Amino acid sequence: MNEPIRLLLADDQALVRGALAALLSLEPDLDVVAEVGRGDEVVDAARRTRPEVALLDVEMPGLDGIAATAALRAALPGCRVLVVTTFGRPGYLRRAMEAGAGGFVVKDTPARQLADAVRRVHAGLRVVDPALAAETLAAGTSPLTERETAVLRAARGGGTVADLAAALHLSEGTVRNHLSAAIGKTGARNRATAVRLAEQNGWLLGD
Repeated sequence: MNEPIRLLLADDQALVRGALAALLSLEPDLDVVAEVGRGDEVVDAARRTRPEVALLDVEMPGLDGIAATAALRAALPGCRVLVVTTFGRPGYLRRAMEAGAGGFVVKDTPARQLADAVRRVHAGLRVVDPALAAETLAAGTSPLTERETAVLRAARGGGTVADLAAALHLSEGTVRNHLSAAIGKTGARNRATAVRLAEQNGWLLGD
């Protein structure tokens, strides 16, 4: 009999991480060898335990799952990555694949399908939630520039234009220009809607 596939789990929600570990450990050919709660702990844990497949959440402290994917693939190219997330956003899928992920599924995927996804990624196959793949093709890449993205990220917490300008070390006029451009590109009526639409499309992931 072949050795079980060695798995690393990374999710900042301990209950979710524990549930995933319990479900996957029921499979005789899967072995959870490491669990971490932060993205910046992934590479060190992988170096210690040598997993063959890492299951990474997208939104984690320290380092998001997409950045962690890129770091892990650079440090240990033999370890494949399956992104397992609550947030099935088109922009996340595109960026995860660009970072080197072998698969992208949502957390409510049935346990048997999740285990099968792990096996397929381990075998070098691509595994992508079909509905999300269709949404990603329809959504396309982010139309926002790097500076427009930064302004919308800062605007997520509210605040005045002066607040945003101070936080970003920009003039108020520049912030207004970037907000106006972002609103136009997202087809929104106002700043709050532009933030919401960009968030839904996965365009604001990052610092």
